[in-house]
Amino acid sequence: MACINSAQKEQTMSFKEISPEQAWEMVQNGAMLADIRDPQRFTYSHAKGAFHLTNQSFLQFEELVDFDSPIIVSCYHGVSSRNVATFLIEQGYENVFSVIGGFDGWVKAGLPIETAY
Repeated sequence: MACINSAQKEQTMSFKEISPEQAWEMVQNGAMLADIRDPQRFTYSHAKGAFHLTNQSFLQFEELVDFDSPIIVSCYHGVSSRNVATFLIEQGYENVFSVIGGFDGWVKAGLPIETAY
């Protein structure tokens, strides 16, 4: 049985940051895109196919996503998503990503969005 030192464990217990384009490609291949912005902003516009992940929707999220499924977290500008990605790793999710630039980066990349207007 191989020993894993703390540096190796920390490396395996982290999320990856990806571009909006990489995120969209992964979503098209079945990854879960979790938008963590506030309800008003999410309702107004969000990345196509995004799940609105909140404290209230976390139980539903857990029912939809397997621990080894790819999960992509998006926020406003790519900062808060890092904290949520770390939280998901701590909960046992193994394949977690954070969108660089968040929803702002998604829009600037010209990727599909859904809007209320």
